[in-house]
Amino acid sequence: MVSDAKTLKIEAARAALGQVEDGMKLGIGTGSTAEEFVRLLAARVAEGLTVVGVPTSERTAALCRELSVPLSTLDETPELDLTIDGADEVGPDLTLIKGGGGALLREKIVAAASHCMLVIADESKLVDVLGRFPLPIEVNPFGLRATGIAIEKAASRLGLSGEMRTRMAGDEPFLTDGGHFIIDASFGRIPEPRALAEALNAIPGVVEHGLFIGLAGAAIIAGKDGVRTLGAGSRF
Repeated sequence: MVSDAKTLKIEAARAALGQVEDGMKLGIGTGSTAEEFVRLLAARVAEGLTVVGVPTSERTAALCRELSVPLSTLDETPELDLTIDGADEVGPDLTLIKGGGGALLREKIVAAASHCMLVIADESKLVDVLGRFPLPIEVNPFGLRATGIAIEKAASRLGLSGEMRTRMAGDEPFLTDGGHFIIDASFGRIPEPRALAEALNAIPGVVEHGLFIGLAGAAIIAGKDGVRTLGAGSRF
């Protein structure tokens, strides 16, 4: 099953590569599916494709450098043509849960700076209602408990509850590239993701959350019956 899942990720990544044009400024995502895209992109670059990439994490940046994919930063290249990134869940209207790899803040900043965001995923990531995957919430380490209580209260007002855990890396809290902690909130079904997003945005200790709403223009989904594209972004 592992090899099958990897094959589907490669197929989605290969289909996304077909949307990359010479001279593009690309946002490059984080995670296992995005890494397959980087490997395929690097092969095209070696053949002469001219692109510049803005990575969404230090992990992605390291892989791009290893494979000789030219890189820039958002300060140097503040407007991007296309971002290609994976997702932990793809829901109706291309609402997403992201952040399983811990890069949600930079992923959202890069996606927002792009003309279009193209999601690549295998069909196991498709859901009717978001929330099967725990929602990553990036928080400031200062006031962690107070922020956690505020999140619980905000969720409760929307009829949501569930276990909330600070993500760990061994014996220490996991640190994002920005030096923040992540709370993984197992709320279960999230029928009103926009309302939850707004409630989380209003909490001072919340830096960002993994609800991506209105950012993805299309999603390339690979499954046992082939590859299909969901959505109708301006380029697709």
